[in-house]
Amino acid sequence: MEETIEFPKESLPQPKLEGRHPGIVALYKFFEFGHLPPHLAIIALSSASLAASMIDLLPDGPELTVGLRKLLEAKDCFVRAEVAVHWKVEK
Repeated sequence: MEETIEFPKESLPQPKLEGRHPGIVALYKFFEFGHLPPHLAIIALSSASLAASMIDLLPDGPELTVGLRKLLEAKDCFVRAEVAVHWKVEK
């Protein structure tokens, strides 16, 4: 039996985006996870939290942009890893 995870989907960390470079703001939107089912959202939350922290701690610049893009790629991999587990179980 699959475990049910209670997860508040509206809990996306909110960094201070006002006045930030448009590229930073645009990248952060891809960390949204409210559309994901709870077992995937819980995985995406860690990446969203780290992204929010880095946006709050670091100045705009190419390294922050690249770091966020790579973190986004990593988040996608982590979510796909969990999806793959469920595919194997269901087949």
